[in-house]
Amino acid sequence: MKPFKKALLVLTLVLFSATLAWAGKPLKLDLNAVYGATSFHTMGAMDFAKLAKAYSNGNIDITVHPGGSLGFKGPELLKSVKDAQLPMSDILMGVVAGSEHVFGLSSLPRLAASFDEAKTLYNDCKPLYEKAAKKWNQKLLYAAPWPPSGLVTKKAVNTAADIKGLKTRTYDKNGANFLRELGGAPLSLPWGEVYSSLRTGMIDSVLTSAESTKNGKFWEVLENFTNINYAFPLNMVTINLDYWKSMTKDQQNAMLKAAADTEKNQWSNSEAKTREALAIIKEKGFTIAEPSAALSKEMDTAAAKIVETFSAKADSKTQSILDKYAK
Repeated sequence: MKPFKKALLVLTLVLFSATLAWAGKPLKLDLNAVYGATSFHTMGAMDFAKLAKAYSNGNIDITVHPGGSLGFKGPELLKSVKDAQLPMSDILMGVVAGSEHVFGLSSLPRLAASFDEAKTLYNDCKPLYEKAAKKWNQKLLYAAPWPPSGLVTKKAVNTAADIKGLKTRTYDKNGANFLRELGGAPLSLPWGEVYSSLRTGMIDSVLTSAESTKNGKFWEVLENFTNINYAFPLNMVTINLDYWKSMTKDQQNAMLKAAADTEKNQWSNSEAKTREALAIIKEKGFTIAEPSAALSKEMDTAAAKIVETFSAKADSKTQSILDKYAK
């Protein structure tokens, strides 16, 4: 789309939204959700939409579109919201780190070892995330973590030697580089292709959460889940700033209240779902293990290299975060 046409589209949409707000009619917004309807983050987005409608007395009507059904799924999401091709979207931060470096912070390996540490890290990073979102013509409404990533394998993993040569599906560049440092052979695949790829032997392991392990029914093809505390990767929900500015103050306040409640609930739900998922996959036959001292040391060494590479492009404020949390 040419710049003039983009600008015209945004102006038309904003004027239309402003007209609705002035007329007292509900503001209708589409929220793009990459994951399926039963996914943790999509369900959070649906809860957010319900709260926004309730808190605005029906003056905000958000329709969540699961499974990337609007046609937007990956690294293009920041630009798609910036250009108002999407009014709102749920975005995995690590996937758009190529567009905005600071969003890679959330998926750097082994910065946090617990939900409490991950929340403290997020609170410290939030002003940086908000500034980055504004740079991309959007407002950060809320962010919440996936349950922590573990290593899901056929055989037990006790040291880096057990990772050597493993064909592991990862979800972003940081994860791929981390496993490569440990001798693995990471691959990038759409989530919908992971189970079949495990069946056919295209991959033999996955870097993912216990929740996703449960949802993927990986007990049918894998046997071990190692709690490596790789990362607590964040999903964020943003809204195009032109849409945001077209809203009345009451609508904005309702949206912010809904966002704050959703963020609080999603952090709590992520921790609860981790416990539930671990219990379920154990019941299905998985062996759940904590990393050995040797593996922890090897992972910290690998993580330090990933953080060092990331640090080379970091500004001073991002660097201060790394100095505080990197091992």
